[in-house]
Amino acid sequence: MKVAAVQHDIVWENATATHERLRPMIAGAAGTGARLIVLTEMFSTGFTMRPLAIAEPPDGPSSSFLSGMSIEHGVWMCGSIPTRDPSREKAVNRLLLTAPDGARHYYDKIHPFRFGGEGEHYEGGSQFLTVDIDGLRTSFFVCYDLRFADEFWARATVTDCFIVPANWPESRRMHWQALLRARAIENQAYVIGVNRVGHGGGLDYCGDSQIIDPLGEILASAADTEATLVAEVDPAMVAATRDRFRFMADRR
Repeated sequence: MKVAAVQHDIVWENATATHERLRPMIAGAAGTGARLIVLTEMFSTGFTMRPLAIAEPPDGPSSSFLSGMSIEHGVWMCGSIPTRDPSREKAVNRLLLTAPDGARHYYDKIHPFRFGGEGEHYEGGSQFLTVDIDGLRTSFFVCYDLRFADEFWARATVTDCFIVPANWPESRRMHWQALLRARAIENQAYVIGVNRVGHGGGLDYCGDSQIIDPLGEILASAADTEATLVAEVDPAMVAATRDRFRFMADRR
């Protein structure tokens, strides 16, 4: 299956403007034949700590935008959105996965980034999300979750591909690159890490998005400008890698 990672800039706290910026990029990604298109964390607003002003309801404009793009182009789409869910005490950083048939799945970021103040404004989730996308068992995390290897381990046996949208700052770019590759190697799974570029909320973002295979080989990567990465991912390679190198059976 072909996947696309859209590394993009964001118009700070302006979802409408960012949606318009993304439309041609999504159309271009869909034109490559990609079945899954991944956007960044808080893809339409930037990593804002103003959820009272910015967060949307579960069926808000950014959710509708993702779903509309899925239906229009016949693809799966995902990205995270600051969301006000009436069932939660605080806002959540919610990854939304939308399907070509209109179905929606979501994952609330388990680990708010307390170092950056996210824990003061957003409530952490508690449920994993794994969805079969055209035969590819796909599990979803968001940005800071990448630092918690045990969460990835918990899903590894039912996962062929991990998706990690992010707003990872330039100052810690080496950590982003190293951890993405580590999660792929230790879990013998594909990892798709999609980071934003540009400037927002006082921080610079480096991009460095990557698509990595189960052996840790980088299939596609980007630098610090807007770009769309495209690669083929094959669950058969995951199975073959795990069969040849039976490391996961030794976990305790």
